[in-house]
Amino acid sequence: MMITPISRAYLKRQKASHHCHFALLTVNSPIITVGLPLMRVSFACFFVSLNIPHMETSTFFKFKQKAGNLLEPRLLQTGKVLEVRPWTPSTLIEIDLHLPLTDMEHWEQVPYIKFKVDPLTYRDYTPSGWDAETRTCTIFVDALHNGPGAKWARGLKAGDTVGYFKKIGFTQHQPDQTSAVIALGDESSVGHLLALQKMVLPHTRFSGGIVIGNDEHRKQFNEFFWTPIEPVERRDIYGHHSLMEWVLKQSYSLENTIFYLTGNNTMVGQLRKLLKQQGYPSSQIKVQGFWS
Repeated sequence: MMITPISRAYLKRQKASHHCHFALLTVNSPIITVGLPLMRVSFACFFVSLNIPHMETSTFFKFKQKAGNLLEPRLLQTGKVLEVRPWTPSTLIEIDLHLPLTDMEHWEQVPYIKFKVDPLTYRDYTPSGWDAETRTCTIFVDALHNGPGAKWARGLKAGDTVGYFKKIGFTQHQPDQTSAVIALGDESSVGHLLALQKMVLPHTRFSGGIVIGNDEHRKQFNEFFWTPIEPVERRDIYGHHSLMEWVLKQSYSLENTIFYLTGNNTMVGQLRKLLKQQGYPSSQIKVQGFWS
């Protein structure tokens, strides 16, 4: 199955792109679970949970490398970077990828892909659209911070090889079949929100807001994508108050409306509380936090 992406190929000007562009969301999830015969090993958790002073010595680093060399060939496969397009300013990075070994034909749910961004360090990115025939997709990396995923994205260039887990995961956000679907998120949610939009039919049932702190990025979001998702100015640190103000202006019905919340954990948790205070029951609020 081919999922048609929302992309720069679908600009309001409807200009044809020289190749498929898609959008993608960032999920920071460094803890991975490895499936091995007769056991499941959360080996990234082992390294993350070690809180021993001065453990990051050359000996420990060599140990990590050996562990990675042993385990990763069984778990990872490789893809190719087609193009890297930093937005202005370059705190949001768009990356086109060719993943020739990944069968996208039956991606009927919102997927996420676990990429290797450093030795024994992994981050999840959710494609909002993909081309099953060419096996290409695009990811958006929120690079405002200086974490491993952001550093990895800033260092990529066309032609580079990327490693990612063979097993593709799927998120728990599946759009309701009849109710109005309202998607709310932040800069790390770009792809997830757009993927959710593609799965809602008819499209008139879908709307949403995405809180974006940078003025230029809000303008570019409107320019690059045809979508009912509205960029919202960030007026508070985590964004939940900004999004709640936006929600209240929309006059959504208490019935037949389901909210899908994605982004930083604080924003997601607080926004859920604010929606419940407005009378929306838990059954109408679907949450998926990505990072703290």
